[in-house]
Amino acid sequence: MHILTDQDVYKVTIDELREWGHDVLTAKDLGLERASDEILLSKAKEMKRLLVTRDKDFGALVFLREELSTGVILLRITPKTVEDVHRELSRLFREHSEDVLKCLFCVVEPYRYRIRRL
Repeated sequence: MHILTDQDVYKVTIDELREWGHDVLTAKDLGLERASDEILLSKAKEMKRLLVTRDKDFGALVFLREELSTGVILLRITPKTVEDVHRELSRLFREHSEDVLKCLFCVVEPYRYRIRRL
């Protein structure tokens, strides 16, 4: 998977994604750690990457401005639920291809994930 992570994604999650073999860029890597949500979505689309975030505001933005998105994965994660969320994220990636995920808004939380088409 080709992924762009928002500045709020835990480093442990970024490290895990890379361990799983995914091509991960962070907002910081691109100098976008202070960029607006719209700019970050636009950059993910331009680079054809899934956006992984912890910011719930992306949900409203994606559905109001569908043209901005190439797929968003919202992590409902806390330090206490990291392992459970990582397990579900791994399952999401095993069960859905990158092409499919680029058409979805996914919420990943402990013990389940939810999908909504864009």
